[in-house]
Order: sequence, then structure tokens, then C-alpha cells
Amino acid sequence: MNRKTLLLYVVLPVALIAGAATYHRSQRNSELKHQVTVKGEGTVAVTLVDVQERTFRPAVAFTGTLLAVNRAELKAEVTGRVTRVAVQEGDAVAAGALLGAQDEDDYALGVQAAEAQLTQAKAQALQSQRDNDRSVALLEKRSITRQAAQQAETAYNATKAAAQAAESNLGLARLRLKKARLVAPFAGQVARRLVQPGEMLSPGQTAFEVVDNRKLEIRADLPTEAMALVKVGQRASFRAIGVDRLVEGRVTQVSPSLSQDGRTLRVRVEVPNPDGLLKGGIFVEGVILGEGETKSAALPATLLKAQDRDAELYIAEQAVAHRRKVVVGPEQDGFRPISGLSVGAQVIDSGKDLVTDGTKLRVMSSAPAAGK
Repeated sequence: MNRKTLLLYVVLPVALIAGAATYHRSQRNSELKHQVTVKGEGTVAVTLVDVQERTFRPAVAFTGTLLAVNRAELKAEVTGRVTRVAVQEGDAVAAGALLGAQDEDDYALGVQAAEAQLTQAKAQALQSQRDNDRSVALLEKRSITRQAAQQAETAYNATKAAAQAAESNLGLARLRLKKARLVAPFAGQVARRLVQPGEMLSPGQTAFEVVDNRKLEIRADLPTEAMALVKVGQRASFRAIGVDRLVEGRVTQVSPSLSQDGRTLRVRVEVPNPDGLLKGGIFVEGVILGEGETKSAALPATLLKAQDRDAELYIAEQAVAHRRKVVVGPEQDGFRPISGLSVGAQVIDSGKDLVTDGTKLRVMSSAPAAGK
């Protein structure tokens, strides 16, 4: 390695390191200078949102969990070893689709044997009927004794009863085979699969869970004062995790009586879900909208913590922050009614976490709330 190459390997990294250090030192000095300027000025940069007047309907807040209206746990009805599992969790299934089976071949052979016995019994009964008909005719001609005719009739009745018994046995064999096959009671998806081939199942043991998420429901317990407001057919709206819009449903059932302790009223809200975007088990918070309309001061729901009843906000007056306590109502159409602030007041949005009561403000922008 010559001297020029050696210098290249040594000097170039040193220069790069020195340059990086100089850049970071410059950045740090700029930040410190900015902090000193802000501290000297005593101001915080903020954006403001105007309190506006909006129309709201009477609303009752609720919380609950989304559940599929059609959901079923499929349990074993007979004792037997699992011989077939035809689905995985998440699979879509049609009504009547086979999910799994227990000792399927054994029960199928039992059906075949019962079918053969019924065929044999029917053939014997048919032959006995012919013999009986012939004996009746011979008795009329006095060609046989009455005793012989009675014997033919008795044999016919016995074979007929045997055929009926064989038919019952076949029905039982088919029922056992049917119970050994676990099928989907409706179209949906396999939510849970709890068995593996080779496992022994006992009657009552859960093997699969099937749900149909195309229609969901919420069962919510409301305070007793909601009795006068909530009716079947009213609209309900709520937010759910993973959905960037308000979801709507309808009140389909209101309990005719209060809970045993007299403190809550149970209602049922149905939620159409044709695209399957919502999933069962999601916890939701929303409102049931009553009748009539009132006007109120309002702010965007995104400016307030979800479902807080009492909140603290900072408003801007003459470029100074002032803390205010407000009472907040349930969200409707992206806004929440508030009491404690007048229409036109300017509420700090961006920068609210950096201010306290009396902080001097540097307003970057001030605009009416979206939708005004």
C-alpha cells in the first residue's frame, strides 16, 4: 500500500466524523437558540378552534360489546372419537356444511345394516301377506281349516310388526349418524375449532363455534332516566376500533321492565354489517338519538377525550391561555355539545399540552370548527 492510499484510508474517515460532529453541533446550537428565544418571549405557538352553535338531538350514551345475532356453539351429542375435521378457524361455511364427524364409518355401517334388515323384513311381510290372502280365499271355499287360516293371519301380523321395528331401527341408525356429524346450522364463519382428529368427544362437549357477522347486536344497560327517551326504531351511532367513521344501528328491543336492582334498563341495538368490516367482541361507545332538536355550543369530538363527561380546556383571550371547566355531551355527527363556554370562544387545539393558565400565546392559525 503506497502513501497516497494510506492517507485516503486514514484522512477520509476522520474528515467525515469531524463533519458530522460539526453538523450536529450546529443543529444543537440552533435548537438551544430557539428555546432561549421562546423562553425570552414567554410564548407558546398554538392553533385555535372556534366554539360554534350546532343542532343536537336528545341522546343517551351507552357502552357495550358487539356480538353476532346468529352465533352457535356446536356440541357433541354422542360419545365417539373424532374421525374427520373438515374446517379451520376463519373458514366460511354454508348452512348444513359438514364441520367434523365422530366414528362416522361405524355409524354409516350401522345404517347400511339397518337398511338391509328392513329390506329383509319387508320381503317377509310381503310374503306373509300373500299367504294370508291365499288362506282367506281357501277358507271361503272350505279348502283349509279355520285354524290354518288363523295361523297364516298371525304370521302376517308378526312379519308386519317386524318390518315396522326394522324401519324404526333404521331411523335410529340414521339419527345416530346424523348426531355424529357436526354441521353448520346457518351460513357464516368458523370462529373456533376446539377438536382435533383422534380426540374422544363426550355429549355436551363443545367442538366448534360458528358466527354470522352480517348482522351484529349490542345489548346495553342504560340508566333508569333513559326510560322516557328510548324507543324501538331509534337510531344509534357509535365508533369502533379499526373503523374511521361513525357506525349506525337501530334499537330493536327495549326491556319491558328494569333490572332486578331497579337501576338499569336493557336495550338491544341491531347493527347491519354486510361487508363484514366489524367483528364480534369489539367494545364500543356510542349514543342512542331521541326525538326533537336543541341548539348548543359545540366543539369537534376529536378535540375532546372520548366519552368524558367533565373536561378542562384552554381558551385564548388577548393572546393568553385561560383554563376552563366544561360539561360535555355525547358525540353526534363528529361534534359534542358543551356547556361552560359561549359560542365564539376560541379553544386551543394544537399546543394545548404545552400551556398552563396564564401562558402567553403565539397564534399560528385560527379557524372555525370543521363543518361550520
